[in-house]
Amino acid sequence: MSRELNPNHWVAPARQRAAINAVLVWSPVVLVLAGLCWRLGGIGLAAAVLALGGLALGLAARHLASRFDQGWLVRRLNAREARLEDSAGLVFAAADLAPLEQLQAERIAARIEAIDPETLADGWSQRPIIAAWLLGAVALAAIILWPAEASAPPLAAPSQTEAAAPGQPRLTGQRVRIIPPAYTGLPARYAQSLDIRAPMGSRIEWTLAFTPQAKSAALQLVGGQTLPLTLGEEGWSGSLRLDIPSLYHVTAEGNRMSRTAHRLEPITDEPPQVQVIEPASGLVMIQPGQRRWRVVFEASDDYAVDQMAQLTLTTAIGEGENVSFSERSRMVSGTGDPKRRRFVVDLDLAAFGLQPGSDLVAQLTVADTRAPGPQVVRGPGVILRWPGAVPASADGLELMAKQTMPAYFRSQRQVIIDTEALIRERGKLSADDFMVRSDTIGVDQRLLRLRYGQFVGMEAEEAPRRPPLPVAEKDAPAEQAEGEHHDGDGHDHGDAPESPVFGGLGNITAEYGHVHDESEAATLLDPDTRELLKSALDAMWDAELNLRSGQPEKALPFELKALDFIKRVQQASRIYLPRIGSIQPPLDMARRMAGKREGIVAGGASLTPFAIEDAVPATAWRALSSPQAIDLGGLDRWVRTNSARIRDPLAVLAAIDALRGDPASGALREKLRQQLWAVLTRPPAQVRRRHDGGSVGRRYMQGLR
Repeated sequence: MSRELNPNHWVAPARQRAAINAVLVWSPVVLVLAGLCWRLGGIGLAAAVLALGGLALGLAARHLASRFDQGWLVRRLNAREARLEDSAGLVFAAADLAPLEQLQAERIAARIEAIDPETLADGWSQRPIIAAWLLGAVALAAIILWPAEASAPPLAAPSQTEAAAPGQPRLTGQRVRIIPPAYTGLPARYAQSLDIRAPMGSRIEWTLAFTPQAKSAALQLVGGQTLPLTLGEEGWSGSLRLDIPSLYHVTAEGNRMSRTAHRLEPITDEPPQVQVIEPASGLVMIQPGQRRWRVVFEASDDYAVDQMAQLTLTTAIGEGENVSFSERSRMVSGTGDPKRRRFVVDLDLAAFGLQPGSDLVAQLTVADTRAPGPQVVRGPGVILRWPGAVPASADGLELMAKQTMPAYFRSQRQVIIDTEALIRERGKLSADDFMVRSDTIGVDQRLLRLRYGQFVGMEAEEAPRRPPLPVAEKDAPAEQAEGEHHDGDGHDHGDAPESPVFGGLGNITAEYGHVHDESEAATLLDPDTRELLKSALDAMWDAELNLRSGQPEKALPFELKALDFIKRVQQASRIYLPRIGSIQPPLDMARRMAGKREGIVAGGASLTPFAIEDAVPATAWRALSSPQAIDLGGLDRWVRTNSARIRDPLAVLAAIDALRGDPASGALREKLRQQLWAVLTRPPAQVRRRHDGGSVGRRYMQGLR
């Protein structure tokens, strides 16, 4: 008998039973998913899910059946039939066999042919099949019997309606569904009225009913487009994406259902906020032997903060103006509630190459989950500082041990960097925020100018000095004026002269005052260097003046000039400035003594008309007090253009729209006038005249005259 047997004949029943078994177990799952999709999305979505589920189930069954191959057949035969003597592999071997192996294969093949292939297949999974179909049947029955509109409330009666003419449609039912954007994580809800306030980007769905049935219906946006409604089973329906604030009317066959406009008010997504939790101070000094530094940031948002954030690490190594900066970034992961995540960062200080006099600045940049276009915010920075080495004191050699230029002189460059950043961000900031930041940089410039002023003997606050007291008052020991210098006040007055000489300036200084310019810091600079430093102080003064007045563009050239003077003070030992006189323009000999004045005197100054910022609402406010006509279109455009500075622009637009419908109504004119009064800019505070004291006070003042 030939040993060659076809293995597919023996594995076919096992493959078929395994595939059918898998289909019977998982088919209820596919049917339940298709039923859910049919209930939620319609027959089209259900058919697509059913097709995809059937395809996936067929591929899975085919993969499961492919495991029953020739190797499985050999193992199954040897395990089941002891009389095969573990030699079933010889029967299905593809290679040539030895004579003894051929003899054994022929004996085993005869025994295998007597075995029924159906007995080699696994049994049916009866319990899983029954359980799957029972659960599937219960789920399908629940899906079919569940009410189609279980989550949708019935149409509610409208809150505002107008009496319609006989035979005209009137609004009798309304339902407004609000579907927030997915990134907010908020569930869909139903509004209680036609006035809607929802997150920006929400989808608003209206369902309206009219009695008698209207031929057409629409939503008319005030000053904008018209949204037609389509008739369905429950009534007229339509949807709109809420992006900008606006007003709208419900119309049926061209007639408004209410004179009052309804509001569409989007809620703006606020940018995330970042704060430093650890360390408690924004400036931390490195401790001896410290190798690691932990920084903890906390980011919060009204909806959710992105789990990944960017950490920016900036190192400033060096002293004076010669500081080298390097910046590196890495991603960090946050933990906790999505609305309030914490970012914990452990830094290995050895990787940054810090040295005495260096700074390490850590800043976190986070983003929210708004889609599209997440909002990115860079939080405050925290500084780890390695203090510079303090020079050793040397008795008798103090001038050699002092540093001429301290390390804090490098902050002039930071003032320039802050000013340039403020100029770039001018368009993104409001007028008040821009003024506050400019004034803050001006304060930094002032502090730096006062620090430099110590090197030229400048007073700390530039306050005018008191004149010296007369000799009689000076000699009085019991009555000493406040602010007068005396022994023990911290100043070196020197030895008083034995006999004062009239007219001796030096003696007057020695007797009644002291010289602040002769401080230790001032004596370290030679006269030429002092002149350069004074020039830098003058430039700082001009920069501070422009910064405090909100003009950083004009302050930047003076800041750069001051930085240039500081570098020259640091680098130069002597500076020579040539003395030159003023250069007068050349004389025009052709016009000399001719009496012609053309081109000499400039043209007369012209008056620039004063532009009133609130001219449009102010004019309308005055006109509303009388029955005269008003330019409502121009007022509407002004309100839309200046909506950012108005607290409630929709209320003003609603008052304008109501008056447009009934221009002769005195109540509507007064309502719009009240809305415009809140829009007008308040006049500046006036100086109040002091009370004259009544009749008694007036007689007293008359007596004084």
